Amino acid sequence: MTRLAPLRPSASVTPLVLTLALALGIVALLAAILTLGGFNVGRAMTALVRGAGGSSYAIFSATLVRATPLILTGLAVALAFKAGILNIGAEGQLLTGAAVAAAVALGMGPSLGAGALVIALIAAAAGGALCAALPAWLQRRFGVLEVISTIMMNFIALYGVGYLVRGPLQEPTRAYPQSSAIPDATHLPILIPGTRLHVGFAIAVIATLAAWYVTRNLAAGFRLRVVGSNPSAAASAGGLDVPAVTFRVFLLSGALAGLAGGVELTGVTYALYENISPGYGYTAIAVALLAGLHPGLVLASGILLGALEAGAAAMQREAGVPLVLVSVVEALIILAIVGAQAFLSRRSAGSTGAGT
Repeated sequence: MTRLAPLRPSASVTPLVLTLALALGIVALLAAILTLGGFNVGRAMTALVRGAGGSSYAIFSATLVRATPLILTGLAVALAFKAGILNIGAEGQLLTGAAVAAAVALGMGPSLGAGALVIALIAAAAGGALCAALPAWLQRRFGVLEVISTIMMNFIALYGVGYLVRGPLQEPTRAYPQSSAIPDATHLPILIPGTRLHVGFAIAVIATLAAWYVTRNLAAGFRLRVVGSNPSAAASAGGLDVPAVTFRVFLLSGALAGLAGGVELTGVTYALYENISPGYGYTAIAVALLAGLHPGLVLASGILLGALEAGAAAMQREAGVPLVLVSVVEALIILAIVGAQAFLSRRSAGSTGAGT
């Protein structure tokens, strides 16, 4: 089966150095784009800083709330890429998780209290894993490139949510393409009173720390890293069942993205609708790459891009800067990281060849 080479940072540049350098570059890049667009850079950047961290409310009710789904989906993408799986389907897996969580929460009602919330989140993770299962099976059984199949699943999930909010899950009046509000018992508790920051952020932090520990210290994490580094050697010399490992990581990646959808539903929107995700699953690629696929650094890169998106909303309100410019910056981040990794890999290969 033909596999694409996994995306991973060069050993000559640590993930932390790469992350810090690119974090500083984001500000310069955004300023340059604003200048080219003819916007008032000083006013726009002031609005960006104020919207992202100018007050405790901005930090806890905007930046960290937006960062929560980015951390979970970024972790999903990072683990998949680290195992050599190019899962581009985090968006569809998030949408599936949100839809399943909404169906469970509305179906169970307030009868089970907090138990309904736990079941809804577990169902969201299961839904995301199920959304990843088909591409994982196609890859394992027929060698279908996961890049193609996961992108297709994004569209299936998107149109599936559209069908649900106009059909089986639409609110009773049939006036709006959305579900009814989920019961209060299925809302995630607020972490800090007076803000919008919910327990989902703590879940995201715990997930990243757990993934960091597992990949560094446990046999399962070792298998993931070995398969991602060299699947042929893992199979021949290590005796690992590479298809089985990649299949399990694929499902884990989908489960994390699905959990992100459940957390967004139960912690922020409280109802299912088509635009419940403004592209979190795609931004997750930038989050993962900015972190150098390091599970622990996903937390930092998720907060950084969450701040960028929170500040972008303030720029639009106060300086008339369109939100699409932030998407341009995120796309350029991905291109810059991939290009830098390709350059460093070629330089490293050239040095090795010259020394032999």
